[in-house]
Amino acid sequence: MLRDRTALAGAVAFAFISAGGLGAGLVALKPILENIMTPGGRPLPEIVSEFNQNKIVDGRVPQGLIDALPTDPFQGVVLLIVGLGLLTVIGGAANFLHVYLSLTVVQRTVTRMRRDLFHKVVRLPLKDVVVEGPSDTISRIVNDTVAVGGGLSALVSKALAQVTKGIAGFVAALVLDWRLTLVSLVVAPLLYTVIRKLGKKIRRASRAALEQQSGLYAATSEALQGLRVVKVHTTERYEAGRFHRINKEAMRQALKVRTARALASPLVEVLTIFVLGGLSLIAIKAIIDGELDQAGFIAVLGALGAAGASMKPLTGLSNDIQQASAAAERVMSLMNAAPEPGHDPELERLGRHESTIEFKDVRFSYPNALRPALDGVTLRIEHGETIAVVGPNGCGKTTLLALVPRLFEPQEGVIEIDGRDIVSVSVRSLRRQIGVVTQETVLFRGTIRSNIAYGAENATEARILDAAKRARADDFITKLPKGYETSVGEQGLTLSGGQRQRLAIARAILRDPAILILDEATSMIDADSEAKIADAVAEFSAGRTCLIVAHRLSTVVNADRIVVMDAGKIVDVGRHDELLDRCEVYQLIARKQLVPA
Repeated sequence: MLRDRTALAGAVAFAFISAGGLGAGLVALKPILENIMTPGGRPLPEIVSEFNQNKIVDGRVPQGLIDALPTDPFQGVVLLIVGLGLLTVIGGAANFLHVYLSLTVVQRTVTRMRRDLFHKVVRLPLKDVVVEGPSDTISRIVNDTVAVGGGLSALVSKALAQVTKGIAGFVAALVLDWRLTLVSLVVAPLLYTVIRKLGKKIRRASRAALEQQSGLYAATSEALQGLRVVKVHTTERYEAGRFHRINKEAMRQALKVRTARALASPLVEVLTIFVLGGLSLIAIKAIIDGELDQAGFIAVLGALGAAGASMKPLTGLSNDIQQASAAAERVMSLMNAAPEPGHDPELERLGRHESTIEFKDVRFSYPNALRPALDGVTLRIEHGETIAVVGPNGCGKTTLLALVPRLFEPQEGVIEIDGRDIVSVSVRSLRRQIGVVTQETVLFRGTIRSNIAYGAENATEARILDAAKRARADDFITKLPKGYETSVGEQGLTLSGGQRQRLAIARAILRDPAILILDEATSMIDADSEAKIADAVAEFSAGRTCLIVAHRLSTVVNADRIVVMDAGKIVDVGRHDELLDRCEVYQLIARKQLVPA
């Protein structure tokens, strides 16, 4: 909001202008009533002179202006009504500009908030996103920012307008009769206590409701993304029941908010009525005793009524703000999360890899894991080597490869590239020379061309076509109706698994990486396509360091070295024949896991 100071200042100024018109109109109510309630009417100059004598307006009405006022009572009323009409027009225009500028500030703020949150999230450590789950993060970016926007709107647009009008009404009441006005303040502490206590309940319940909404996102996303699995396992009823339970809990939390919100307004109204009733009794006694004129009482009551009417919506608006504060807390906790290390602009750039990659006594554990994913891994890889990593499921193969581009940070140990600790260099300079193809191919909504060129700088048409051909993807792309301009749809589900995998390999080739990481990269490709891809990878990996998690025997046999892992440790390193002779773990893997070519 502070970035839109001019618009915000304008909104505040127009709110006061609008309220000023209301206050002036309320003050003008007394002379109109006196004119009407006095037999034959009272001339306007006489009423204004009395105002000056009683210092109700601090004697600030110039005598020349008083003399210029019409002496006919009816003409005086007409003048006041015309003046009120002009004030109404001015107030309406000011109110429009106030709301216009306020909502402009709110929408710009929410838009920046969503942008900054997304900017923050894509720079969070991968481990944090994995632990919390993407659905909760998405809910904060989408749902919570909307809730914060509602609170900002209630504060800047609605509450500000009501407060300024309430102040104007209260000031008008003070001008008309300060004694009665001060008596009405008895209700203020009670109203503050009620609104404050209910606000706390609303904030707590709103936070719980928002957390349940993120659970709804997670359940919906999981079920729809895995809809094929849901259908073939006939678990539609189970998923519907799971969604219903989360949805019901979200409703329970929302109903807590409902109860507090529903209770606030009646309590405030009851307290206000009691105070106004007591105030009326005091005023009536003063009228009977001749200490207060009827017109003055009615004018004060009207001014206080206007102030009360303006303040009444503040109960609901306060609840809106409290509800938004719960969302703001969740947004701020995300904004204040520690960013991914390695983005400090002062860090040195890593030169293109040309020597070694070394793991030195590396240890890594996932949160809440029973045992470490990597437990004291030490390994030296020479530039240009092709290393195949094999082992039982859960032995740490994928985790080991994920540490090279710093997707995760080891809790202990050091990883060096060309003798430099990768923690000491810019993470962008590290990742720009790494190409990664995983078992779960990720494609983005867009065209085939944009997906191949994703993340590649200076991706010319010739380079894109060359990468597609080398990945053996050009054949199927050119057969599509729109060729490289074909839309792949969300998650690339319009393509087969093998086609998606080839596009991912083409994307990696286009980056021209010094280090190529293939994590089960050919697992979704048929044998014929896998042989072609293997040739392409073998051709492309020449002169590059290639790290492979493989399940096909041909890939393992052709590797320069094979790293055998078990329970987070490296148990042996060697060639295929050597390991078959001496390593029991590898013998078991070769018999049961490695797929013949």
